[in-house]
Amino acid sequence: MSTTLAAGAGLDFTLAQQLTVIALCALTAYISHMALAVFNDGVRPFMLDFIQGRTTRSATTAVSFGLSAGFIFGLGAPMALSTGVLNPWLVFLPTDILGILAPKKWLAPILGGAWGAVVVFGLNGANNVAHDLPVDFLTAMQQMSTPILFLFSLFPVLAITKQFGRRWGGVAGVLELALVVMTMKLWPNMFAGALAMAAGVLMLIGLAVSKDVRQRRADRAANVEEVVLEDDPMASLFSASAARLRRYLPLFMVLGAGVCVLAQMHIFGGGEATSFLIAKGQYSEAAQVDFYRVFGFIPLIATTALASGAYGIAGFTLVYPIGYLMPNPFLAAVVGALVFAVEVLALSWIGRVLGKLPSVRDSSEHLRSAIGDTLQLAILFGSLMAANAMGGGLGILVVGGLYLLNEAMGRPVVKMAAAPAAVIVGGILLNLLYWLDLFTPIKG
Repeated sequence: MSTTLAAGAGLDFTLAQQLTVIALCALTAYISHMALAVFNDGVRPFMLDFIQGRTTRSATTAVSFGLSAGFIFGLGAPMALSTGVLNPWLVFLPTDILGILAPKKWLAPILGGAWGAVVVFGLNGANNVAHDLPVDFLTAMQQMSTPILFLFSLFPVLAITKQFGRRWGGVAGVLELALVVMTMKLWPNMFAGALAMAAGVLMLIGLAVSKDVRQRRADRAANVEEVVLEDDPMASLFSASAARLRRYLPLFMVLGAGVCVLAQMHIFGGGEATSFLIAKGQYSEAAQVDFYRVFGFIPLIATTALASGAYGIAGFTLVYPIGYLMPNPFLAAVVGALVFAVEVLALSWIGRVLGKLPSVRDSSEHLRSAIGDTLQLAILFGSLMAANAMGGGLGILVVGGLYLLNEAMGRPVVKMAAAPAAVIVGGILLNLLYWLDLFTPIKG
């Protein structure tokens, strides 16, 4: 399977695609202003104080900006420029900030729409300028695709090892390696990690459910009864939050339709690995990757939504893989709206089910942690490969040095985004050295 993209991945959008991005950015900024949903999982817990008036709009904006800026400029923009595919860090994190920032309800969609216009019109210009430079660091960044796609496949193995120990982790590792080798041999045009990830995630869920079932049987055998507190304040809060979100069900259905249509247009990828797969036209593989990620985020999104009263802009992110596979935008809009309706209406039930499956909840935590670990290594390794492609040893020195400096300074740029940001800064620096006649670009 080829893991490189055609040189000069473009960001040319049709009129329909431009209008969709602008309209969706306007909508998400409005929803963020209403404190009904935000994309950043780290911001969501702060929304309860904002909803209940215990903190100001400016203070909440500062929190959102602080938690999002590194991902926007260090990960979202570099990934979009290198793949030619939009991503949620670039599209939805800024509308979180702009929506909360807007002092008036009518201003939020205007600011959001303006950001959408910057994305669809400004990125293409920046993309063209960067590709015309003597040191084309955007094409070099496509070197990131191979480590991201292949190392990302290992996240179920890490999650199983962390939760169920080395023995089960070893079994999962051997199984995934065998499936990757088999896929590369028998189905060379298929994403090699697809079957491996499916087997790993199913194995993790099976182990977690089995553990919970055994524990419940043991509790019943020991006559341990579940204690239900009628006046549990958390139960009351969860109920109020779910009711608040249900009141705005039509708005959430429009949001679901919009996100699903954006995914159906194949100009948007829900994650790092997905962006490269979408860029290469491997939509079914991209759908598999984002579907497996869902299992790591449902418990987090459901519990934070019930605790804060603010949902996720992409919901449980099921609309991503569904959108990739839809044959046309009209069907995608209908299905996306229905998926969001089911998600919002089922929030309370999901919260109760998760309360009875502690091992499944733990699996979600381990999945998210494993996804972060695999991507951090893959992005760092891929960024160094990009540095080597654009500047050889000097490129590695500059990019690796910037990454290490960021670590030494206490990570002013979040770790996940530091390496891609270093590639862009390093690429600009190498171009300056070229113009000063101090560096000769690598040919090839």
